[in-house]
Amino acid sequence: MIQDPATDVAEIVVTAARLPDAAGQGAFALIRLDPEALNRARRLDEALATVPAVSLFRRTSSLSANPTTQGLSLRAIAPSGAGRALITLDGVPLNDPFGGWVIWSQVPPESLDGVDVVRGGGTGPYGAGALTGSVALRERDEGGVLDLSIAERNTLRAAGSTAIALGPIQLVLSAGHETTDGQVPVRGSSAGAADTPLDLTANAASVRADIPMGRSALSLRAGVYEEDRGSGLRGARATAKGSVISATLAARPSPDRAGWRVQLWRRGSDLANSSVAVAADRATTTPANDQIETPSEGWGLNAALRRDHTVGDGRFEWEVGADARISEGETRERFRFMAGDFTRDRIAGGTTQGAGIYADGSWSRGPWLVAGGLRLDSWRNRDGRRVETDRATGTPTLDETDPERSGTVTSARLAVRRDLTEGFSLRAAAYSAFRPATLNELHRPFRVGNDLTEANAALEPERLTGIETELAWTGPRGGVTATVFANRIEDAVVNVTIGQGPGTFPRAGFVPAGGVLRQRRNAGTIDAVGLELGADWTVRDDLTLRGALSATDARLDGGTAAPQLTGLRPAQAPIWSATAGLDWQATDRLVLSTAARYESRRFDDDLNSRVLEAAVTLDVRAEWRVNDRTGLWLAIDNLFDADVPVAETATGVESLGTPRTLGLGLRVTL
Repeated sequence: MIQDPATDVAEIVVTAARLPDAAGQGAFALIRLDPEALNRARRLDEALATVPAVSLFRRTSSLSANPTTQGLSLRAIAPSGAGRALITLDGVPLNDPFGGWVIWSQVPPESLDGVDVVRGGGTGPYGAGALTGSVALRERDEGGVLDLSIAERNTLRAAGSTAIALGPIQLVLSAGHETTDGQVPVRGSSAGAADTPLDLTANAASVRADIPMGRSALSLRAGVYEEDRGSGLRGARATAKGSVISATLAARPSPDRAGWRVQLWRRGSDLANSSVAVAADRATTTPANDQIETPSEGWGLNAALRRDHTVGDGRFEWEVGADARISEGETRERFRFMAGDFTRDRIAGGTTQGAGIYADGSWSRGPWLVAGGLRLDSWRNRDGRRVETDRATGTPTLDETDPERSGTVTSARLAVRRDLTEGFSLRAAAYSAFRPATLNELHRPFRVGNDLTEANAALEPERLTGIETELAWTGPRGGVTATVFANRIEDAVVNVTIGQGPGTFPRAGFVPAGGVLRQRRNAGTIDAVGLELGADWTVRDDLTLRGALSATDARLDGGTAAPQLTGLRPAQAPIWSATAGLDWQATDRLVLSTAARYESRRFDDDLNSRVLEAAVTLDVRAEWRVNDRTGLWLAIDNLFDADVPVAETATGVESLGTPRTLGLGLRVTL
């Protein structure tokens, strides 16, 4: 992990159709993960987790997380299953068009050249969805790698990526396959016959063609993915699949010409997800909901024009652009299990769309860098409908048509950085951003165990405003950064508890004993203040130390919408998180690495009644270089076999994260 906001982001020559990094990016909270950091991870979300307070909704990785909880959140302000960060691969969003989450197995780390994580920073050129920040993935442009590994619980993984030149055209081929029997999340005396492993089979493949066209370049990309996984309870499974195609035409700026980019993409996805009710003794389960399919698709178009000018002894760079997205989809499911069969059908969904224009720019002169931008977006929710019918008679039991809703949002950002003496720099930033609700949040109710959550078609977009300041020092052997921030999310979408089981409720139906009924609501305001520290130090040529800490105090003000939440912490948001590690070149051929992660306690519900205690894990890794192209590695994740609580039911039954896992792999550089 490299964190160096005190210097401009380096520009590199690429063959893919993309613009270089904007000069003003160095004025915001940028953390860059280089290929070396990515090589240590078998899953992309695990690589991102080396940044404190960056995680999926729960403490689990994508190896064992249900697809609907794989949304990424930054800064522990208010994690959610949909995620509050925008994830892009060379400009194309990876976020699911229906739910906003990300199926991480579709992008093997081997296929990437680097990752830029911007915490905060405002919407800027990123567009809707970048509420707490953005993650920009850059796909490989040259070379190749193949990684083959085995691990405990019958885990097999093969992933690779390579660039092949065919005359003037370059192809980038990437693929990944992983299968595992998985661990049982509920263990020990609490477990029963109903508790089953989190098995997984995942496949992904993509191809990109880079075609030179004079001064510009055209990149055509297509990718597919599919994963099937157990949900930890007998009869509960989830299958996610999808595809993406994109076309990008771009020209890099030159001293006498503007650079530009035009990009068109389409993403399709489908999710099947079954849930069950669990008996009190966890001996049996009863089908509760069968989400047969969730066909959805998203379309997007974006364009940008960039130019830089020399003004005296300074540099001025500007960019203007526009983007538009549309998502449509619906859930098709069976529910209300009685007398051995489902008795109701449900179809619910609609269309969301948004479009925006922006202007962004930066000015640099000597030790100064000033960057800022202004953005105007429109959003619209339409064609919303929820129909529930009796399966025996076909008679509608619920038929709702949601009114069309729309609005506009203005967002802006401004940042200043100054290089001081002896390697020090100081920066400050203010910004705003927004995130419209997903189709899943607007229209689809869901169930986890005995807990039900209702949808809400009246949700308004979330809005974030923030300020931050940072002092950084960079020396010949490392650097240190210290950042203080304050963020506010208004109209925060929260799963609010509105009932306790057993009981029958309007629309939701029956909630069993030990369960609760929640509804997604714009539950007031979340205020968060935080401190972020990061350091890396090359003690000597063969030994590097790194560490980071995040402290975020986020509190809810439920206002009149949810007064019972006032003063509480958002669900799944720890106050403290920290990472530490070292890389030691023990011999010419042997490299030893460690990575530790700590999180303070967090809560699994909005009422802060389900406590997930603090957890510490330590991973170790040894790499042996056989020759210049081949290496062997041995890794032990969760070395001390710590029990990491990831979820808790209303009756106090905990689900735990992945136990100690031994893995062995072969890595070949192509």
